[in-house]
Amino acid sequence: MFKGSFTALITPFKDGKVDEKTYQDLVQRQLDAGTDGVVPVGTTGESPALSHDEHMRVTELCIEVVQGRIPVIAGTGSNATGEAIMLQRHAKGAGADAGLVVTPYYNKPTQRGLVAHYTAIADAVDLPIMIYNIPGRSVIDMSVETMVELAQHANIIGVKDATADLVRPLETRLACGADFCQMSGEDATVVPFLAQGGHGCISVTANIAPEPCAQLHAAWMAGDMETVEQINGRLLPLHDAMFCESSPGPVKYASQLMGLCGGELRLPLVEITESSKTKVKDALEGAGLLG
Repeated sequence: MFKGSFTALITPFKDGKVDEKTYQDLVQRQLDAGTDGVVPVGTTGESPALSHDEHMRVTELCIEVVQGRIPVIAGTGSNATGEAIMLQRHAKGAGADAGLVVTPYYNKPTQRGLVAHYTAIADAVDLPIMIYNIPGRSVIDMSVETMVELAQHANIIGVKDATADLVRPLETRLACGADFCQMSGEDATVVPFLAQGGHGCISVTANIAPEPCAQLHAAWMAGDMETVEQINGRLLPLHDAMFCESSPGPVKYASQLMGLCGGELRLPLVEITESSKTKVKDALEGAGLLG
C-alpha cells in the first residue's frame, strides 16, 4: 500500500535538454525532506513533451538516486496501449515499484475500452498499476463501476484520483475495498480526501515544499489534527498558486526563484505571465520559502 506524501517530480531542462545532474539533486532533496515516495515522468514531469528515450532515461535517473529507499511510481501511460505496455515494461526493468497509467487522452474510449486498455497492460507486464483518472486533461472519467472491475486484476492496485470529487474516494473505498490504494491528485483537497478514505497525495506542491507536505501526512497518520490543520492552512495559498496556470509552469517558476533549477519549459508550454509570477512569488514568501 502506497501512502503519505508522494512528489510528482518536475523535469528540469537546460538548453533544451534534460538537466540530469539537477534532476538527481531534486530527487535527493526529496529523500532528505522525508518524502514518502516519488513519481517521475508524470504530467508535472512534462512527459508529453519527452521523447521515449528521454522518458525512460528520467525514470532510470530517479531510481538510481532512490536506491529502493522509498517507492517510485513511474509515469508509464499513453493513449496508445502498445506504447503504454512498452513504458510499463521499461519501468519494471528499471526497478520501479509501480507504473502510473493515465486514462487514454484524445481517443475518448468507452468504459469498455478502458477495461480493455488497462487489462492489456496488466496482462503484459507483471508490475503494479496505479490508474490515473484525470478528466480535466483526458476528457473521459473512469466510473467507479469500471474501477471495481479493473480492481479484480492482481496487477491493478489503486488510483491517482484527480477528479476533485470528494465523494469519489468514499464511493471507491466502499466499492473496491480499503486495500485499493487511493492517492489524491489535487493538493488543495488532500485533507478531505484522506477523511473520505484516501491514503495519500501525489503532489505538485511537494516539489517546492516537501517537508511540510510530508509532515502533514505524518500528522494525519498520527491523529494529530491540530498540526494537520495548521500545515494545511499554511499551504493552501501555495497550492492555489501552483495551479494559476497550466502545471508545471508555476511550480517551475517557483523552483527557479528558490534556486532549485532553471524555469525552462518545453513547448507548447510557455513561461507564465507576470501576474502569475507575482502570485507565485507572494505565495512562496507567505509560506516562508523565500528569504
